[in-house]
Amino acid sequence: MEKKRVVVGMSGGVDSSVAAWLLKEQGYDVIGVTMQIWQEEDNISLEENGGCCGLSAVEDARRVAAKLEIPYYVMNFKREFKEKVIDYFVDEYIHGRTPNPCIACNRYVKWESLLKRSLEIGADYIATGHYARIKRLSNGRLTLRTSATSSKDQTYALYNLTQEQLSRTLMPVGGFHKDEIRAMAELAGLRIAGKPDSQDICFVPDGDYVSFIERTTGESAVPGNFVAPDGTVLGQHKGIIHYTVGQRKGLGIALGYPAFVLEIRPETNEVVLGSNEESLSPYVRADRLNFMSVPELEGEKRVWAKIRYNHKGAWCTVKKTGEDEILCEFEEPQRAAAPGQAVVLYDGEYVLGGGIII
Repeated sequence: MEKKRVVVGMSGGVDSSVAAWLLKEQGYDVIGVTMQIWQEEDNISLEENGGCCGLSAVEDARRVAAKLEIPYYVMNFKREFKEKVIDYFVDEYIHGRTPNPCIACNRYVKWESLLKRSLEIGADYIATGHYARIKRLSNGRLTLRTSATSSKDQTYALYNLTQEQLSRTLMPVGGFHKDEIRAMAELAGLRIAGKPDSQDICFVPDGDYVSFIERTTGESAVPGNFVAPDGTVLGQHKGIIHYTVGQRKGLGIALGYPAFVLEIRPETNEVVLGSNEESLSPYVRADRLNFMSVPELEGEKRVWAKIRYNHKGAWCTVKKTGEDEILCEFEEPQRAAAPGQAVVLYDGEYVLGGGIII
């Protein structure tokens, strides 16, 4: 029987390296690929910071591939990454929303572009080192199941993968804990066994989003007014790209009580501030929906929902309020439901679906 061919997206980190090792052990014909997404060939900061697809990632991934004795390639996805991730990231901040570049990268670059190119070279699947599991349900639908280790679960950032993409994907590390993955890397003799996990957004390795946006657009942030919900001017802000809904620290204004960003109004260049109580919302609306465990949402359903990656989650009742819109009513009001972030809905261990908060 011919071995199934799988292209493994290799970031040079321990998770994707062990994913490649596991699949080879399972008898797959494994090809390692690192996605070249950095925009400047000489971007030393990416190399120094070891972003997930930086220059140092290529050397680490190449060494792993050599150790595993699998073919290895670097594929250029700079154009796709700029259009689908960087341009989107900048545009969202300029319009007062809080982007999630990892979700955009997963859907449109890692899956849409990498999968297309992998199928063109005869692969049956792509694979990644994400902490998630793919499950086919009794209704025939493919969905994501949360990983074996809840602290590393990455299903939130993968909620908008399509049925076709899921059918062509393998996620071999999702059933393991991180310490087991590191032990496997040691067993396989991989030098990256102790490599720390990458943090922050790969194309902003220093975490300074504002400078990145100003460099990218060639324009400086324009100061404007902090206002109360009733429109009363409270002071001056440094430019809306400095703020996100729910933010409390770094506002640079003293009101005599803990102030939170309630809303960002790009059309008037205003940032609305309010109290802790005013920052809590009992409901969230979302559009740009993608359902995973069901083809469509019918009626009302009580689900567990996360409104940002590191949100612990909360119970809510969800219902469709339009062709491409849902309303989530939370049993306890939630803070920092930021427009632009995803709300991801869970039915037990499985991803029901999700959308973008409006």
